[in-house]
Amino acid sequence: MATTWILVANASEARLFESTKLSQGIDLTKEFAHPESRAKGSTLASDRPGAFQSQGAHGSFAEPSDPKQYEAERFAKELAKELEAGRTANRYERLILVASPHFYGVLKGHLNSHLSAMVTIHISKDYTKLAAKEVLEHIREHVRI
Repeated sequence: MATTWILVANASEARLFESTKLSQGIDLTKEFAHPESRAKGSTLASDRPGAFQSQGAHGSFAEPSDPKQYEAERFAKELAKELEAGRTANRYERLILVASPHFYGVLKGHLNSHLSAMVTIHISKDYTKLAAKEVLEHIREHVRI
């Protein structure tokens, strides 16, 4: 039987489910939390000045990045790393991604071509607060079981 992994995520939390038969349910295998994504931008930003290095009359200045976006990128990298580890260990054959619209775009940018090819369904919704049974009901709307 083909194993399916289902990642349900937003920028601050995620749950990874597994199923060998979606018609029989899904099991929670791992939870992820990234509280830094919930922090206020002013709390995340440092008091240090930006990257400015004087070299005589010339200098270099890097535009500061949005702290919330930076944290979302960090979390997306962490999740992509977990998905890649599962893929290389042959722990699943199919991948379903369910993520809030903005975070889905961030996460998608961190998936390599092998992971992207394994995505059978993607749902741009934030279902992180739903129970596993409710998540499965929404997935069933997108797939024939």
